[in-house]
Amino acid sequence: MSQIASITWNPWHGCSKLSEGCRNCYVYRIDGRHGRDSSEIKQTANFNLPIKKKRTGEYKIPSGTLVYTCFSSDFLLNEADKWRPEAWKMMRIRSDLQFLFITKRIDRLQDCLPEDWGDGYENVTICCTVENQDRADYRLPIYKAAPVKHKMIICEPLLTRIDLSPYLGDWVEKVVAGGESGMEARVCDYDWVLEIRNLCVKQNISFWFKQTGTKFVKDGKFYFIKRQLQHTQARKAGINFNP
Repeated sequence: MSQIASITWNPWHGCSKLSEGCRNCYVYRIDGRHGRDSSEIKQTANFNLPIKKKRTGEYKIPSGTLVYTCFSSDFLLNEADKWRPEAWKMMRIRSDLQFLFITKRIDRLQDCLPEDWGDGYENVTICCTVENQDRADYRLPIYKAAPVKHKMIICEPLLTRIDLSPYLGDWVEKVVAGGESGMEARVCDYDWVLEIRNLCVKQNISFWFKQTGTKFVKDGKFYFIKRQLQHTQARKAGINFNP
């Protein structure tokens, strides 16, 4: 089976840290290497990427492409309120694309939706990230009730054991789990990943073990895993589940 073509669209860049999962944010880490200030939120030169056209008049992004949206910020960031209506409009215009964004600010969603949102745009997946039990207990009830057509729970960086049993159900399309990357990463325990995975299998929900993270514990043994191996090691575990 051929893979779906994908592209990243960052309409704005920069963010403010919100919770424990933000402590070692990869955007801050990458920006730091280049002397950039990640707390400075700016619209990017690619803001209108979804509707850019070639000289032939065709869209530059082909129909059917999966567009990873706002991966160097948070789509629901307060500072982006002035730009977001235009971003929603572009998603509506390009209904032939699939847009996906991840947010730690699901509690802002209702205040950020366009007037014609209804119960969601069919071509938009909104993912809610939870890094520990506290954030799961706060964000997931809000997320479950939110008018979104396609929902995925992202347990990344997975910082503690998380019991998702009070929340999982047929309203969730997929759950993703992964450890934290970077030299300052906190430990991810394989038992935490397996518990989430087994719950997904039990409820027939897709599960993806995305990455081990840098500091990984399995069967009580500690492993320091290089960045370039974190995704492949997770894949080698063979625990992904697609009903």
